[in-house]
Amino acid sequence: MRLFAQCNLAYELDVPVEAIAKVQVLAASDQVIVAETLGLSAGARLVSVTAADGTRMLRGEVEGRVDIGYTATVDVAPRLRIPDDARQHRWNELPPETLDYLLPSRYCPSDKFGRFVLREFGHVGEGGAKVHAILDWLHAEVDYIHGVSDTETTAERTFVDRAGVCRDFTHLGITLCRAANIPARAVGAYAWRLEPADFHAVMEVYVGGQWWLADPTRLAPGDGLIRIATGRDAADIAFLTTGGAVRQIAMTVSVIQLQE
Repeated sequence: MRLFAQCNLAYELDVPVEAIAKVQVLAASDQVIVAETLGLSAGARLVSVTAADGTRMLRGEVEGRVDIGYTATVDVAPRLRIPDDARQHRWNELPPETLDYLLPSRYCPSDKFGRFVLREFGHVGEGGAKVHAILDWLHAEVDYIHGVSDTETTAERTFVDRAGVCRDFTHLGITLCRAANIPARAVGAYAWRLEPADFHAVMEVYVGGQWWLADPTRLAPGDGLIRIATGRDAADIAFLTTGGAVRQIAMTVSVIQLQE
């Protein structure tokens, strides 16, 4: 599927601050960048760097009026459903780069959910089957509601409220998978058919020798997801992180399907 994604961000700052922006599409085997453009205003003194996991980021300093515009045409390969029999690996078999995604993080206190996961999902097989049981539980037990959570809401709070938006579903899904000894990480994405259009938070799990993408909200088709960044939780995949206060003037995000 060929998709066209774009975003436009506008901010105002009273004083210069350091910033990291993550809006560029991540290059990977299942999503090929056909073409892209990046536009920065004079107030955005940012340069592009690439992290070890392939995440691309713009970092530097911003001041005054800041505009960031990005477009990308991307060919997304068909994404298969996680097989129920995808094997869950023992810790000593996992690639070293996956081990951090077994541990608790700021928004995903997985160390507090061990007993719940054992009681709720202990009867389910390991690996892919357990991931699907967790995703099914989220779908049945958590409501998608705006305004219940904010940027400080953790998976523990979402577990109590049983409501939230995409980042809350993702944090709770990651937390439950990690508590089940399955590496899980957050993914920032552009999403086709997401209403209303916005940056979307989804997750990946490591079973069967590879990372598999999943949308815990079930609001966007898997083939319509374009990965931007990966990390432990929302703190690592935010589209803009600054070292000081900023005022958002405007933000638009859109994804459309193109003829190949």
